[in-house]
Amino acid sequence: MPRLHAELATTVNSHLAAVPPAQIRAFDEEISAVPGLVKLTLGEPDFAVPDHVKKAAITSIQNDDSHYSPSKGKIKLRQAISKYLKQSRHVYYDPETEIVVTIGATEAVTATTFAMLNPGDKVIIPTPAFSLYFPSVSLTGAEPIKVNTADDGFLLSAERLEEVLAKEGPAVKAVLLNYPNNPTGRSYTEEELEALAKVIEEHHIYAIVDEIYSSLMYDQPFHSLATLLPEQTILISGLSKSHAMTGYRVGYVAGPAEFISMMSKMHSFMVTCPNDTAQAAAIEALENGDDDPQKFKQAYRQRRDKLASAMRKMGFEIALPDGAFYIFAKIPAQFGKDDLAFARKLAHEAKVGVIPGNAFGPGGEGYIRLSYAAADSAIDTVIERLQNFMNNLG
Repeated sequence: MPRLHAELATTVNSHLAAVPPAQIRAFDEEISAVPGLVKLTLGEPDFAVPDHVKKAAITSIQNDDSHYSPSKGKIKLRQAISKYLKQSRHVYYDPETEIVVTIGATEAVTATTFAMLNPGDKVIIPTPAFSLYFPSVSLTGAEPIKVNTADDGFLLSAERLEEVLAKEGPAVKAVLLNYPNNPTGRSYTEEELEALAKVIEEHHIYAIVDEIYSSLMYDQPFHSLATLLPEQTILISGLSKSHAMTGYRVGYVAGPAEFISMMSKMHSFMVTCPNDTAQAAAIEALENGDDDPQKFKQAYRQRRDKLASAMRKMGFEIALPDGAFYIFAKIPAQFGKDDLAFARKLAHEAKVGVIPGNAFGPGGEGYIRLSYAAADSAIDTVIERLQNFMNNLG
């Protein structure tokens, strides 16, 4: 086993060295060795990829579809994305110049921030938020401005955005929004987005919107900021959640051509091009898989209602999710805001795996996130174990 020469030990990217490891994955790995653990930790759909999508992937392999694709992705896939966004967001994106296929939404976020930001810039991120947003901004030399929304129903209001913009000044180049939100499941009404769009337009900043959970809305229709403000919005999404294709790693970015040309350059430096077989599956999902997310959504709604109802009866405070597949619950009062201690105790004593809320930034302290993208049997077991744990909590 080679050991790094001592003289090279400090030869690293100092920005990267200052960034902590991904906390969600780190805690999941920490508790995974607990015997008999039932995990509701990761946003991993338990459903199989739809058969017609798998068959498209198999056909791709059989046809030796194994060469470099265009860097932006296959034109047929970009056309399918364009058609989907025209139908769902009522905005036409040119497949040639305004859409890039990425390696999941995570690469989409990173390529977008590196194409957009310079050292000293600022990006407003309402928190709690998916933790990978923070390093995606800070590694560019820009500063993530974390805005705690816990006292505002976990949503960023137009008034709050105005306040933060006034405080942070002209260095703010963008606001990064995720809706439905990971970890809270909260989303915005059309009126709330209209108010936000007005502020964003007046201040001439970008809106980076991560809409990866947009097909999983339960009790209200989904609305997109891209519909209201397409000339300032960079739309990010993908197939991971809508079609249970997390391992296929297919995401995309859509936006004005002038920005996409820069983002596409960054994307090509990072990954060269997306995978042929995954793209073939994505084409099939978009062209013939409109019903697939509806089947998943029905099951997720039932799981949400079952888990939320049971946890409320146990004494947990929960903001009912509008979409996605997460419960964000306040921990028992005797733990204060030490969600890490509570999550560890839950893992070792109740054999239930969750993610501590502090992983999601300010406003997440004192909460835990549970993913109900797990089998019904796992949800039932977790409810039973949680009930016993809470009954015995002194």
